Amino acid sequence: MTAPTQLTPALTAVTAPGNVADRAVKRRRIMDILDRSGRDSLLLTTNTALTWYLDGSRVHISLAGDPIAALLVDRTGDHLVTFNNEAGRIEAEELPEGVNLHSIPWHGQLQASAAGLADDGNPLMEAAVTAELRAARQQLLPAETARYAELSADAAAAMTDVLTGATPETTEFQLVSELAARIVAVGAEPLVLLCNGASRSDFRHPLATHSPIGRRAMAVVCARRHGLVANVTRWVAFDAGTHLELDAESRIAAVEADVFRATVPGTKLNEVFAEIQDAYVRHGFGPEQWTLHHQGGPAGYAGRDPRVTADVTDRIVLNQPFTWNPSGPGVKIEDTVLLTDSGLRVLTTDDRWPTTEVDGRRRPLTLRP
Repeated sequence: MTAPTQLTPALTAVTAPGNVADRAVKRRRIMDILDRSGRDSLLLTTNTALTWYLDGSRVHISLAGDPIAALLVDRTGDHLVTFNNEAGRIEAEELPEGVNLHSIPWHGQLQASAAGLADDGNPLMEAAVTAELRAARQQLLPAETARYAELSADAAAAMTDVLTGATPETTEFQLVSELAARIVAVGAEPLVLLCNGASRSDFRHPLATHSPIGRRAMAVVCARRHGLVANVTRWVAFDAGTHLELDAESRIAAVEADVFRATVPGTKLNEVFAEIQDAYVRHGFGPEQWTLHHQGGPAGYAGRDPRVTADVTDRIVLNQPFTWNPSGPGVKIEDTVLLTDSGLRVLTTDDRWPTTEVDGRRRPLTLRP
């Protein structure tokens, strides 16, 4: 695989966006949760909740670790607690306007210290209002919508750049390492990088190996920036494809089109899930296909927020992002989209990628360099 001559320049900003108008709306949403609960404070402790409420602040060190901050939201203000070895960077680069910073020893108890700032020492815990917080995150606000669109375009461009330069001899590790470099170069974090070459096409979550990709390969990227996660899958092939492959690609795009049509305001997510199950049957994948891989769901500050199942009854709202990912044997289609008042807008797009029209919308084809 030929190395790119130049990586996309990294973003110049080192601080979190912390949009004042968006943060005021988010605080009002938390106050509404407190009002309905009859409580005066709420403790936020997960990366998803913290990055959403702080409007993109980075509150992690290890991507696999717990947040290095906890936030008490009460009726007087916002109180962020972090360790003494993190406080300097947090204050200089991640602290939104109006948030009070509290430092504890690096060996201290983060959540207990934050809870202790509550007047009664007993705040409402995040786990007790999981559904309410998820609803508060559903509808993206203007500044975060713009950031999400930019991240999604960057992720799609990384796919085009890397897969255009791939050859059958490129190994899966080489391909995902190129993707990782592109994602990091634009100031994002590669949360998921997957690749399966022709010899491993049966695996739907294929961690990379040293195998050459061969005649056909799938690549998957989940990239996070300012707390938001963009998800995209693309295919590359070095021949014209078999009749069975081309037919399956067309049918999985038809499944996705049915799911897109079902993604409308007011619909329950489990109703969309039922439509996914029916769509697999309609388009020749059989009634059990949905059991072989998760089907996606709302996106945003988590890869899926949440994954849809028959038990998820959240109602869809305008300005809510989604990543549906129908898949079948040797095929998968996945983009991050936003539900607007004029319909679904695909965010993970790059004009250089080949597309075809499916149900009035441009959808990705397999790239054939």
